[in-house]
Amino acid sequence: MRIVIARVNHETNTFSPVRTPLGAFNPKWDADALAAAEGSATAMGAFIDFARARDAEIVTPVFALANPSGPVEDDAYEALHQPIVDAVRKGCDAILLDLHGAMATRTFDDGEGELLRRLRAIVPGVPIGVALDLHGNITEAMIGAADVIVGFKTYPHVDMRETGAHVAQLMGDILDGGERPALAWRHPPILAQTLKMNTTQSGVMSDLVKAARRSESEPGVQAVTIFGGFPIADIAEAGVSVVVVADTDNLARRVADRFADMAWRRREEFTYREETLATSITTAKRSAEGPGHGPVLLLDHGDNCMSGGTCDVMDVIEEAQKQGLSGVLAGPIADPDAVAAMAMVGVGAEITVSVGNRHDLSAIGAANMPLSLTGTVTHVGDGDYVISGPTYTGMRCSMGRVAVLETEWASILVSELPQEPWDKGVFACAGLDPAASRYLILKSRMYCRPVFEPMARTVIECGSAGVTSSKLGLFAFKHLARPIYPLDREAAFGESMAQNEC
Repeated sequence: MRIVIARVNHETNTFSPVRTPLGAFNPKWDADALAAAEGSATAMGAFIDFARARDAEIVTPVFALANPSGPVEDDAYEALHQPIVDAVRKGCDAILLDLHGAMATRTFDDGEGELLRRLRAIVPGVPIGVALDLHGNITEAMIGAADVIVGFKTYPHVDMRETGAHVAQLMGDILDGGERPALAWRHPPILAQTLKMNTTQSGVMSDLVKAARRSESEPGVQAVTIFGGFPIADIAEAGVSVVVVADTDNLARRVADRFADMAWRRREEFTYREETLATSITTAKRSAEGPGHGPVLLLDHGDNCMSGGTCDVMDVIEEAQKQGLSGVLAGPIADPDAVAAMAMVGVGAEITVSVGNRHDLSAIGAANMPLSLTGTVTHVGDGDYVISGPTYTGMRCSMGRVAVLETEWASILVSELPQEPWDKGVFACAGLDPAASRYLILKSRMYCRPVFEPMARTVIECGSAGVTSSKLGLFAFKHLARPIYPLDREAAFGESMAQNEC
């Protein structure tokens, strides 16, 4: 038995000015791809375990992951996906793919659908199983080409490997002679906002996921996934989707209808109400003066690099300075020019340096200049660390060179490369202790929470004017299918199973 297994992940923010060339994926090929994936906390890691248990010949053309950013360059897309096509063309008994579900390129709005279309054309009878991110924008092309689709049920994502194991289990049934399952897809017109997809807190997404898990225990229902979608993508099919894998078409459709109606009835709960930035900082000041211990955690969700942000918008830091906050630790801010300037003068030197706001964000009406800051350089070095978990546990990360600027009111970590604050190692590698700060400013929505939220006195979400803003009205959608809620309050959806509650 020959099984082709591959991973290509990218969440595309079509409004982001950050380019996505091949190098952004840090691709691993063939034997190197196998080594990178084996034992990893990814769906591809689970796929390899499955293939080894069956003593199959394992073919791993590529293992690649890029931070969310702008549309993938066409040559990068072809370089990443052609090896998968070539491997399948040589013959195989099964295909297992660890994809995202929200990749767009300069040419293709639906990167995953295009790959699956190509593969299905080559091997019309070979089963294809796909693991997807909870933020996938699911399309008809994906559904039409795959035999099994299962998505993550957690955000922050801590069930990537479990999702791969679920896909593999269903594919194993097919390989053992079972009937091909039926897939049903429903796409209620809801452009859900990412901050309303947290599955660790009570709310609509958590309730839907719990109901999906219960439904998977029903006879004949093999998998139910609630995809929140990725809203900052100007493609026709962005938004909430439900995908059901079941024994029969009729059962799959009935379950998918039920969950789509559940989501539609609670559509308002997918809408995030953002306070003004000034109000958020004022609230932070009050919180720091109240009871409790640990830093006040300020999350700059308008400039989150794991949604395609530039990681250099200075709005939150500037407002904190304006309102007189002290004891602030902020970062990482991606600004290689500022790092170079601080490295040139060296540790211990005083410097006035321009930091951040280096990208053109005029497309969303932002036109900020770099922020001039004066302080002492307290650290210059390599920004390398290993994630301790729970997300991407064991993964080695690099921020390039990093430098720390110590001002009278803040310590600011500046890096050459954008970085999601996955882990305390982001700061520890520069000799900084986030728990000792009074205020901790991170450019993150969700991934930082499992690590930094437990040490925090409270969490305050701060809306900066970046390309990951929760203010959907900032974005000039041209291709998104309309009407869609909440952009269009008149949007309608057929509630065929209204009596079923989640």
